[in-house]
Amino acid sequence: MLLFRPPGVYRPQSDTSLLAGELLRALGQAGAPPGARVLELGTGTGAVALAAARAGCRVVAVDVSAQAVLAARVNARMRGLPVRVLRGDLFAPVAGEEFDVIVANPPYVAGDADPAAVRGRARAWEAGPDGRALLDRICAGAPGHLSPSGTLLMVHSSLNGVAATLVALRSAGMRASVVARHREPFGPVMRRRAAALRARGMVDPGQLHEELVVVRAARIEEGSERDSARRAA
Repeated sequence: MLLFRPPGVYRPQSDTSLLAGELLRALGQAGAPPGARVLELGTGTGAVALAAARAGCRVVAVDVSAQAVLAARVNARMRGLPVRVLRGDLFAPVAGEEFDVIVANPPYVAGDADPAAVRGRARAWEAGPDGRALLDRICAGAPGHLSPSGTLLMVHSSLNGVAATLVALRSAGMRASVVARHREPFGPVMRRRAAALRARGMVDPGQLHEELVVVRAARIEEGSERDSARRAA
């Protein structure tokens, strides 16, 4: 799919395709009604948001980058798809709103830069010392923006700690599991940082690949939680 992508906007790659595929699968498995509400965080060019809109969903796409917001709006308009694109930091532009599905492909490359101070293309990957600067914020904030039967789908590298994501989501009151994995060679940014990440213990000696994972999480309804407690007793 050819997309308008101005300078400074993340180019859709394998993690984008992985997330879009799981989104469409989740919509099919859940038998999502026409007009299901979908929120994409960090939309970039809008590739995943466009996939959701084509599936008949009502889509809101958010990005902190003005260039990304422009790109997503242009790409949606060129295809005649009704995607509402907002500029802002994660959930801030949709305060008080709930969605049936939230999808996110946040920055997850570990580094020394402060993600809040980064501008340009590096916004798409800079994620703090452990690569979890945005991951943890999404885990904490998603339950408050999901409908009672809503689903979160989030992609990141296994180098960030899959267990940490599952624990964070479960601590936030959600059921969570890994639903997709994909082995990916290091890209240019990861190749440049491999030595530094080895020194931190995040990358093994000689390692030239990472595993991308899609984590799926759903809110635990109060009734289900009580039933589980009774069965455990």
